[in-house]
Amino acid sequence: MSEKNKLSRNQKDTSDDMVNLVDNIDRQNDLKFNRRSFLKTAVAASVTLGVATLPFSIKAMLNDGDEEPVKVKIGKLSEVGKGESINFNYPTDQEPAILVHTKEGNLKAYNNKCTHLQCPVFYEKEQDVLLCPCHRGFFDVNNGHPVAGPPQRELPLIELELLDDVIYAVGRKIRHG
Repeated sequence: MSEKNKLSRNQKDTSDDMVNLVDNIDRQNDLKFNRRSFLKTAVAASVTLGVATLPFSIKAMLNDGDEEPVKVKIGKLSEVGKGESINFNYPTDQEPAILVHTKEGNLKAYNNKCTHLQCPVFYEKEQDVLLCPCHRGFFDVNNGHPVAGPPQRELPLIELELLDDVIYAVGRKIRHG
């Protein structure tokens, strides 16, 4: 391309053009807002977001899901018959939990919130399952794993200790990531 054509490329052919498309071209703005600047901005934003979330990532890596054990008295074994359940709060007063004395005589305890939408879970004695009535979610009473319905994650397990007919909650394991 000749030097004369280069210079005249962004200039009007006539002064009475109906559409002057070259009027809105500004070489300085084209240099500021080009593809390279967009990519630099996108990389800088990604690095900034990554650095901003770094403390949360480190905290999540250091927390293995186990909490400081708190020992709370639930009740007496002689007061909970086989096939019955009682509600209690663990590890704080704001977190409901359920203790089930299964038909086989085992003691099982879980957080009493469905892992789908946090509705309370009830022990269904006839089917020997934990039922979330909100969306018909069922959990296996022996391990807390979902067996039917929308819940995809198991209930947090509460560890129990039995001393002289008294049942204690001694820890909680959140088993899903």
